[in-house]
Amino acid sequence: MTNEEMLCHVDHTQLKPFAIWEDIEKLCEEAITYQTASVCVPPAYIKRIADKYKDKINICTVVGFPLGYSVTAAKVTEVREALKDGANEIDMVVNISDVKNHLFDKVEEEIRTLKEVCGEHILKVIVETCFLTEEEKIAVCKAVTDAGADYIKTSTGFGTGGARMEDIVLFKENIGPHVKIKAAGGVKTKEDIEAFLGAGCDRIGTSSAVGILNGEAAQGY
Repeated sequence: MTNEEMLCHVDHTQLKPFAIWEDIEKLCEEAITYQTASVCVPPAYIKRIADKYKDKINICTVVGFPLGYSVTAAKVTEVREALKDGANEIDMVVNISDVKNHLFDKVEEEIRTLKEVCGEHILKVIVETCFLTEEEKIAVCKAVTDAGADYIKTSTGFGTGGARMEDIVLFKENIGPHVKIKAAGGVKTKEDIEAFLGAGCDRIGTSSAVGILNGEAAQGY
């Protein structure tokens, strides 16, 4: 697999809470140069990116990030503002507390509500696998599928663990045919990227892809 073939599946990510505009500009310039799938950035930077780069770049952002326990109305507002500012893709964090309480109907309804707000824009659902049992992962796969989301995503990168191959296998066995998979968190080597794409992931969330494919050491998310 060539570097170009890998990079077109990468959401080039900068979500550190102390990221400054120069960090975001560097991310965006790299994304344009290397033709990554998107940049994944904090909501506060969406409008500034859209104003500077316009249609040169695909903007992804996060909602309910990184803990997921915002009320649904707050997440809806985040989605609306993000889309208005120029985002095209939304990575929402599922309500992990609801998952742990096995309130899967509530989890599904929240995802469905946010997908309705997104409309034709892509909605990815971060389920934070490091906190879930296998039974809970299977149940949340069903919720993501039945709610009509576009992707299931392994991790925020801010939890106790990131993407694991066994979770990708489990997802593939339990999601519907219209749901794609995004691996994120701890993707630090070229071999990681190749392995996750080879296992059926459509997107990779990492801040390291451009650097590691250019022979640099992995950094951050």
